[in-house]
Amino acid sequence: MAIFSSIIILLALIGLSNIINRHLPVVPVPLIQIALGIAITLIPSGVHMTLEPELFFILFVAPLLYNDGKHTPRNELWRLRAPIFLLAVGLVFVTVFLIGYAIHFMIPSIPLPAAFGLAALLSPTDAVAVNALAGRVNLPKSLRHLLEGEALMNDASGLVAFKFAMAAALNGTFSLTKASISFVVIATGGLAVGCVLAFLITGLRAVLRRSGLEDPTLHMLIHMLTPFVLYLTGEHLGVSGILAAVAGGVVHAVERDEYDKARARNDEMPDHTWPVILYILNGLVFVILGLQIPVVFSTVFDNPAINSLRVTGYACLIFVMLLLLRFLWTYAFSRGGRLFGSEQQTEKLSFKILAMTSLSGVRGAITLAGAFSIPLFLIDGNPFPERNVIIFIATAVILLSLLMASTVLPLLASSSDTGNEAKRTEKERQGQLKMMNAAIEAIHQAASKENEAETSAVLAEYERWFRMLELQKPQTKKRADEGIIDMRFEAFRIEREAARRMLARDEISKPQFELFEQSLEQLEQMLAGRRSFWPIIMKKLLNSLLEMLSLRKTKSHAKLGQSDREALRRLKLRACDAVIGSFDKQLDEHGSEERSELISHYHFIKEKLQKPRSPKKDGGDADVQRDLHWVAIQAERVEVQSLYERGEINRDIANKLRQFIRNREASILEEG
Repeated sequence: MAIFSSIIILLALIGLSNIINRHLPVVPVPLIQIALGIAITLIPSGVHMTLEPELFFILFVAPLLYNDGKHTPRNELWRLRAPIFLLAVGLVFVTVFLIGYAIHFMIPSIPLPAAFGLAALLSPTDAVAVNALAGRVNLPKSLRHLLEGEALMNDASGLVAFKFAMAAALNGTFSLTKASISFVVIATGGLAVGCVLAFLITGLRAVLRRSGLEDPTLHMLIHMLTPFVLYLTGEHLGVSGILAAVAGGVVHAVERDEYDKARARNDEMPDHTWPVILYILNGLVFVILGLQIPVVFSTVFDNPAINSLRVTGYACLIFVMLLLLRFLWTYAFSRGGRLFGSEQQTEKLSFKILAMTSLSGVRGAITLAGAFSIPLFLIDGNPFPERNVIIFIATAVILLSLLMASTVLPLLASSSDTGNEAKRTEKERQGQLKMMNAAIEAIHQAASKENEAETSAVLAEYERWFRMLELQKPQTKKRADEGIIDMRFEAFRIEREAARRMLARDEISKPQFELFEQSLEQLEQMLAGRRSFWPIIMKKLLNSLLEMLSLRKTKSHAKLGQSDREALRRLKLRACDAVIGSFDKQLDEHGSEERSELISHYHFIKEKLQKPRSPKKDGGDADVQRDLHWVAIQAERVEVQSLYERGEINRDIANKLRQFIRNREASILEEG
């Protein structure tokens, strides 16, 4: 029961981290999740979980790297094969050698083999952390693909180097020739095992399909088990299970592309289920990392035999050395632009790009899991020398790399975009086109013979919005979004005043006024976003409480009579006239494109309200149309999140696109 409770709490923390990030976007989600993990351990009877390295690699690393291999562009991996190899293999072994000697020099109590082991753990970047930052920071595409490829490959080289360093620390013997040959065998063997197994699994799925077994649940189960089978088989055969999982992901991507040509919706269930699984696994990685930090730090700070201040200084110095070494290594191989492939050989990379490459080398939970796998005792029975200090330094470097990348990288990325407003505007426009394409596709998928008329009507509206956006020039699209929202809220205030005047003159009843008030509150909530989220929610909760206590009764829309509907229609028409009249005067005094657009919107609502209404219109049933609109709106939201996670848009553009969705959602509700 305790394990079940702990899992529920950890999952709740993942959800809470995203809510916090929604209101504190400057703080990246991984840091919030680490902070929540630390906080929960400080609560009496909170969650306390020991990190099991083997279980961690199987449960988290295997599926996450498998997914990264599946989604990393294969043509980019091949184009960047040379720089990826230089970073994922060359830099790792240079780091082990140089930083290992530096650690032993600074802390002589750490034996040289153990120092090499610590340097090996600090050498690989973490794919999960890199991907978490890539969505938040608008990194150049070539740099992002380079970091993804490096993170996919350097885990294996770093862990293999760590394995040999630990063997030398335990046995006291080391052979460079044997280690080099073993590394080649382990790496190539892992890739080969992953490819062969992935081809066998995809072949099995093809046989099942040809035999008529198209059950999506069965294929989803095979899909979920694949990364674990790849990893465990690779480890059992003595090769790299990590590279086996990566290679399997790449092979699966090839298989998926082939089947998608013939069956567009073949992997619909996996494509919808995997994001949920990855969302949970990504969050758990950082929350579990946070759970370990208080324990790791207490072993150093509470030990009087260890000078905690000096050890902290060593950790900071080691991090700076790692940063400097990465910068010098990338600079040495970037002369003429070779770092990003042969196509850019004539382009000299700037200091800013090199700095971003260096800062993007984020360490993560794989480093900590490797540190926890250090044995407690040597073969002769003595305690492993400075094990707690090694784990502390690894943890401190992880935190420093995350903090530095989270604070400095966004500044470098944003400064590189300074003066490029036209490019950002075009990205925003392209994002709108993509999310509307996703909405149109979702409507097509929801179409049937029964809702043919409604589908045609909703598609016609989206096609109209689509054409308007395509014709819109980027130069004319620059608008003050906050000013537009302020105008909408001002319009709602004018509508309320018009409704109160009609109530005072007994032109509408109190329940009708309350229904109108509720509809305005819904519109405000949709348009508000973060700015006035909590006041609206608190007001909604208060209204619900009053209704439960029977202190405030309202009439539901389901119980509206024809007279109520007619009264609300008249009320909305009167409110539209009031808004149009007020904004017409302001337009004469302070003309603006935004005011004209808002006036046109209210004229459009008036035209719709003045048309004869019936349950069945030319476009079919109005309720069915509204349901299709909600399906399309949800597809737009999913597409925006997908664009953000793939790094195609940054957080600011994603928030603007979500605001467009809220505006459209409010318009649908207002017109319905």
